[in-house]
Parts: sequence; structure tokens; C-alpha cells
Amino acid sequence: MIGRIKYSNVWPVFHYFDTNMLPGSPSLVTEVPSLLNRGMLSGSLDIAPVSSFAFGLGWERFWLLPGLSVSSDGPVNSILLFSRKPPQEIRNGVIALTNTSATSVNLLKIIMEKAYGGKPTYWDSEPNLDAMMESSDAALLIGDHAIEASWRDHNYIVTDLGEVWKRWTGYGMTFAVWAVQKSFAEEHSVFLSRVCSAFEESKRRSLSDLSPLVDRACREIGGTPQYWRHYFNNLCYDFNEKQQAGLALYFAYARELGLLEHEVSLNIWSDNTLIRVKE
Repeated sequence: MIGRIKYSNVWPVFHYFDTNMLPGSPSLVTEVPSLLNRGMLSGSLDIAPVSSFAFGLGWERFWLLPGLSVSSDGPVNSILLFSRKPPQEIRNGVIALTNTSATSVNLLKIIMEKAYGGKPTYWDSEPNLDAMMESSDAALLIGDHAIEASWRDHNYIVTDLGEVWKRWTGYGMTFAVWAVQKSFAEEHSVFLSRVCSAFEESKRRSLSDLSPLVDRACREIGGTPQYWRHYFNNLCYDFNEKQQAGLALYFAYARELGLLEHEVSLNIWSDNTLIRVKE
């Protein structure tokens, strides 16, 4: 069973990905990141994009698929903190957290506590900006919820966590990676190779001509073609040494703050060969 994130940020990798063209026509499950994370960690999903933090939790049971991520090298435009005051001024305040992802929530905690030296009070919420801000100093939204909220006419300060991370660390940030259960990969290596090729082909075709994705985004979500063309062009869907270095730093900070109990190795699958790229 293959998972697909219910947000536009993964569209390039999935737009031309057709499970009917794969052996056995596997099922495709579309959900918010938190539910895909749960499926991968419980073993009910075989292959899926997962929040980077969820990979960190279960890395010993997963292999990363090569060359795939949702990353940014600065502003990401869809991981946004909405606040009445600059984030530095509410570093000990109350922040509402979206319940749809783990990576962004813990990225915010790292930024608030390590970069700004604060210790906010956090609470989890459905991704509804108005409800979140009723009793909070700030609210974190991700994905299409963040994008749509950023278009609204409100007086909140909007802080892009990808931009803050880049300015603070000098690294880009990887928000999601593609993972496979080790047990599944060992038993279905030929099938997995086909899946990797299909993902890569979809990514290549999508990024060579963004028009179908831009048209779909305008139709289904709203906004302008200019916005969506910039949005997709701004994201990085590769997972090379540059992305791996930024993610390794994120995991190191998460462990330092007690958000992760252990070190994380980025083990990348490649045709039955396990490549250990980070110890």
C-alpha cells in the first residue's frame, strides 16, 4: 500500500504517478502527513512520503527512497507562523500547533527554544486560524491550510519557518522524505525499483512543464498562476548531500532538545544496496 500526502507540495512527484501501471496495481492512500506518519510507523503502509521527523522516529525500520524530498533553501511559503507580535517577542507565549504534521511542529520548537531562547506553551489544534488565535499568541499552519490563510486579509505577522531556518543555520530544510518499510523492500526489490522510477519520471515531467499543476492548483485551491508557478519552482524535490546535511542538523537539534531519543542515520535504498550516508 502506497501513501500520498494530501497537500499540493507533493503534486510534482505524484501528478504522473499511476499505480495502475505498477505490478498488482497497489492501493494509493491520500491523507494528511500525520496520518501517513502513523501508517508508516504502525506498518500499515509500505511506501509513503513521511514527515522528516516521523522518519527520525522510525528510521531503523525504514529506508529512504533516493532522490526524493520536499525541501526548501529559504522560504517554503507553506510552513507559516501567524502571530500578533514578532516571534522573538512571544518566545515565552502560547502557540497553537497544527495537528497535521510533526516536522514543522518540532522545527518551530527548535527555532523558538534554540534560536530565540524561549520556552512557549504549546497546544494542538485542528488547522483553523481563527479558532487557534482565540487563545494564543501565535498559530502554526502548514501545507494548503497555510497557503490559504496567507491570502486572507488579516493583521497577523506571517513568519516563514523555512526562511528563519535558512537565515539561522545557513542550511535548507527538508520537510518530507519518501520512505519504505525495510521488510517490504527486502521482499519486493524489483517492484520497489519500478516505484522509484515512476516517482522520478513524474517529478521530471512535472518540473519540465508546470502548467498542468498550476492550472490544477488555481482550480482546486485558488490563487493566481503566478503564485503557483513561483511556489512549485521554489520547492526542491531532490535529496542530495545538501538536503541531507540540513536534515542531519535538524535531527541533531531535535535530539539535543529531547524531541528525539536517539541519533538518526539517513539510510538510502538503492536496488538492494543499503547506502549509509550519515552516521
